[in-house]
Amino acid sequence: MVKSVAERENSHNIVWTEKYRPSSLKEFIGQKETVSRLEALVKSGSIPHLLFSGPPGVGKTTAAVAIARELFGKDKWKENFLETNASDERGIDVVRVKIKNFARTLPVGGGAYRIIFLDECDALTRDAQNALRRTMEKYSGTCRFILSCNYVNKIIDPIQSRCATFRFRALKEEDVRKYVERVSEGEGLKLDESAVGAIAKLSEGDLRFATNILQGASVGEKKITEKHVYSVARMLAPEKVIKVLELSAVEGRFSDARILLGEAVIEDALSGEEIIRAFHREVFSLKIPEKRKMAIVALLSEYSFRLLSGANERIQLDGLLAEISALGALGERDSK
Repeated sequence: MVKSVAERENSHNIVWTEKYRPSSLKEFIGQKETVSRLEALVKSGSIPHLLFSGPPGVGKTTAAVAIARELFGKDKWKENFLETNASDERGIDVVRVKIKNFARTLPVGGGAYRIIFLDECDALTRDAQNALRRTMEKYSGTCRFILSCNYVNKIIDPIQSRCATFRFRALKEEDVRKYVERVSEGEGLKLDESAVGAIAKLSEGDLRFATNILQGASVGEKKITEKHVYSVARMLAPEKVIKVLELSAVEGRFSDARILLGEAVIEDALSGEEIIRAFHREVFSLKIPEKRKMAIVALLSEYSFRLLSGANERIQLDGLLAEISALGALGERDSK
């Protein structure tokens, strides 16, 4: 098994997302094409400004840290690497003061440049992004920027044109499984196959979320089951979701579906938004016409918006079930 960062640094008191974070590009799971291109850049010894885009938990921060470690070595990389989160410090002052002061300083250890990693840079205001663009131009001789974002369309064009862009995609389920098995082996855990599958499915390609689920499920347990996983992830088990959807969307039995959903909400203490996400994951597996699936997805989006706007959860969930059941009742009538 590949040794973790913590094992190399003789540290045991650390959260698993950091403990099992790859320390080099070679240790990455998934992102093969992207990692291959980054390895070639690092091997050349000189990198341009980089822009990493993609969903959370797919390796953007890990790649930036790995690049710094490989370029500067494990003894000097921290002195030559500045990480800041734009969602916490999103105004123009952080660019004018913190970033500029670091960028104008010569690298430690005789390197050619330093690296500034700006995470969630799509949260920067437009004025801050314009200031960042000017800083990137002025200090390109002594500093390289690695920018990370979830939505590349929120980054102004002048910054995009100055960076080599790398797209990080959500990991495949088999990659998540491989990573979960690596962590469980390192921690001496036993996982049911159904538990591994549940983590891979629920994480939706987010390794950070997968690791947190696994660590939460391991508290007080050495053998982890699917039930532990769904309990920690605060999500309805698929069989419960499918049963509710079958009662409403297939059979049109609103009252029975409402009772079953109410029991599940009380038992699992879930929010309305979490229930809607659970419906969305499972609705496509129902054996109903595609037209009815489309109508249900449209309802889910409408009721999700209502909940985010502050509407009463229980009333909205009842309304959602009522409309889904009406579709199911119409389908039952048409089939007879």
